[in-house]
Amino acid sequence: MAGQPPLIVAVDGPSAAGKGTLARRLAAFYGLAHLDSGLLYRAVGARLLAAGKDPLDAGAATAAARKVGFPELDSAVLREERVAQAASKVATIPGVREGLLGLQRGFAAAPPPGFKGTILDGRDIGSVVCPGATIKLFITASTAARAERRHRELLGRGRESIYARVLQDMTERDARDRGRAISPLIPASDAVVIDTSTLDADATFALALDLIERRRRASGGF
Repeated sequence: MAGQPPLIVAVDGPSAAGKGTLARRLAAFYGLAHLDSGLLYRAVGARLLAAGKDPLDAGAATAAARKVGFPELDSAVLREERVAQAASKVATIPGVREGLLGLQRGFAAAPPPGFKGTILDGRDIGSVVCPGATIKLFITASTAARAERRHRELLGRGRESIYARVLQDMTERDARDRGRAISPLIPASDAVVIDTSTLDADATFALALDLIERRRRASGGF
C-alpha cells in the first residue's frame, strides 16, 4: 500500500547466539534487505588497527566511524578475531555509536529497490536503532553453548582455537556489551526472546518463522 512504512525486522543478541544466521534466512524468505550492523563496528575497528591506533582511543574511533561506508563491509578482514575484539571495544564509545546510527536508520527507512523491507541484526537494533521496528527478536544462548559454537567455527576454518580461551574472550565481551553506558545489550521491552542453547539453525528458523507469522496474522498482514 502506498505510503505504508517499510517492514523492519530487528534481530538482537550476543555473539554466537545464531542471530546472524537467522537474520540472513529470514531476509531470503521474506525478500528483505539485510544489514549485519556488527560489521559497521568491525569496519571501525579494522580502520583503527590498520592505522596502528588503540581501539579505545575515543577521538580516533569517532573519526573513523564518520568515514565508514557500506562498500567496505564486504572485506574479509572484518571476519578476523582481532577485528571482532576491536569492534567490541569501539562499540563502548558514544561517539562511535552516534556516528553509525544514521547509517543504520537510513538503511532501515529506505530499503534498496526490489526489497519489501529490511532486517537488521545487532545488539541494540530493537532498543535504540529502530525502536519502532515491526518485529523484534532477541536471540540468546548460554555462554558455554555460544563459546562451543565459536570454538567449532574457528576449528572449521582451519584456525587454532582453545575452548577455554574462547570462553574467556566471550565472557569479557559480554561484560563490555552489557555493561556499557550507551546502548547496552538488553532485549527491547517488546522483543520476543528465543533461547537457542539447545536449538540448531533449522529449529531456530522454524520457531522464529512461526512467531513472525502469528504476529503477521494478528496484525492483519505486513
